[in-house]
Amino acid sequence: MYLDVKEINEFYNRSTLGRAAKASINKNLSKIWPEATGLNVVGFGFSLPFLRQFLVGSRRVISLMPAQMGVLAWPKKENNVSVLVDEKRWPIDTGHVDRLIVAHSLEHSVDPSTLLAEAYRVLGPGGRALFMVPNRAGLWSRSDNTPFGHGKPFSSGQLETQLRLHGFLPEKHISALYMLPSNRKSLQRLATFLEKTGEKLPFLVGGLVMLEVSKLPDLTKGSPILDNRKEVRGVLEGFSKGQPKPVLDINNKNHL
Repeated sequence: MYLDVKEINEFYNRSTLGRAAKASINKNLSKIWPEATGLNVVGFGFSLPFLRQFLVGSRRVISLMPAQMGVLAWPKKENNVSVLVDEKRWPIDTGHVDRLIVAHSLEHSVDPSTLLAEAYRVLGPGGRALFMVPNRAGLWSRSDNTPFGHGKPFSSGQLETQLRLHGFLPEKHISALYMLPSNRKSLQRLATFLEKTGEKLPFLVGGLVMLEVSKLPDLTKGSPILDNRKEVRGVLEGFSKGQPKPVLDINNKNHL
């Protein structure tokens, strides 16, 4: 079940913990995609905190927000780029997305397979998608005080397996949110230290899994090269129709 858009928005913009989480995630996002000049950037779910850095320079930015969550007009002082959609049918042409961010959505979806099928469909050749989900082994997925404590969390292995099954190839994995999911000021002071420590110590578990993937070609739809091949002759004649050429009987003199 999706959280209400207002709840998530208040977390990221009105709480100290939320603003710290947004800064940490965007820092990692900048490492993965330092720029997107001239590219079409789309976010699905609640991706507003992570799309702002692409508003300048990108060809186009669109925020798709599922009907179960609700929608916010965004950005406030500029032309709106947010649209309410059915998670199973995105109003995006096939293969037109260069960068796709999926956040606060996969863990809440009642039909993740269809959601991932839509993500695969809209991503263009050479495009990259970034999936962000709560880490089931982290502290954030166990706290109801944040949006990451709701829905179905994933381990990094579970997320990779799910995406591979839907035609995606994992490219880069990053853990984020090593700070404690607490609003206590005494613990918030440790946020910067914990984030830096977590980046240096791989055995520590972050609260968020960030997985960048590319798109594998759909081989079930055939190949434009093979489909337009010339007529096959000789040894392979008949294979295209499922009827291979009969083998000659060397003992039959009528064939000589």
